Amino acid sequence: MADALTPEQVSAFQGDGYVLVEQHFTAEEMATLLEVACIDQELAAIAADRKDAEGRVSRLSLRFDLPVDAYGAYARHHRIILPLQQLLGCEVYHYHHKMMMKEPLTGGAWEWHQDFGYWHENFLYPDMASCMIAVDRATRANGCLQVLRGSHRMGRLDHGRTGDQTGTEADRIAEVGKRLELVHCEMEPGTVLFFHSNLLHRSDANTSSHPRWALICCYTGTHNLPFRHGALGGPFEPCALFDDDRVAAELADHHRHLTAAAG
Repeated sequence: MADALTPEQVSAFQGDGYVLVEQHFTAEEMATLLEVACIDQELAAIAADRKDAEGRVSRLSLRFDLPVDAYGAYARHHRIILPLQQLLGCEVYHYHHKMMMKEPLTGGAWEWHQDFGYWHENFLYPDMASCMIAVDRATRANGCLQVLRGSHRMGRLDHGRTGDQTGTEADRIAEVGKRLELVHCEMEPGTVLFFHSNLLHRSDANTSSHPRWALICCYTGTHNLPFRHGALGGPFEPCALFDDDRVAAELADHHRHLTAAAG
């Protein structure tokens, strides 16, 4: 569980637009994080519904600020920030983080899109990336993330509205799908996926009896700050990296606080 990625992993990210790292966090850590998230009324209160093209709903709870809580601790985690800096070749600032909640049998699909397909409205360069942390198991049945290997090399594509979501053109995706490999990113709890902001990705609806929860932490290079006044995100400033012990302490403290509040 070293901070640094191997040269092979860095090369895979550059060529494929993503790299999957198994057992980056322990199953025990993820079990505690999932328990925190499931009983966190504030997380539930700020969650937004996003409908897919067929009207099915996925929920996400997004924060642009960076509180010192369980989720903010992971957004500061040295095992996330240091590898991302290695992959992007620059220092990074937190942009936002979000808990993605795809519930059993009802959780909707996410359409094909690039994150920079809409982030570009406020940022000039695609020097941005995300880390998706599997909080529970992600499988084909419960709607794991799908990516088109190497699609980040096409640059930013045009996007439009599809349901409540932003997605790219269906005819272009059909052509891309003939040329690039489709990869289903099945993930055990604690596995992480580092992926580039121009990587095309999507997910199917959850047709299983198991939820699919994931924490996604998003970052931008320190040279790539929003150019529009009033753009959401940040804080775009250096933050202290949290080591394993500090993250574990914040996770335990958040769990104790929520358990006490519940009575």
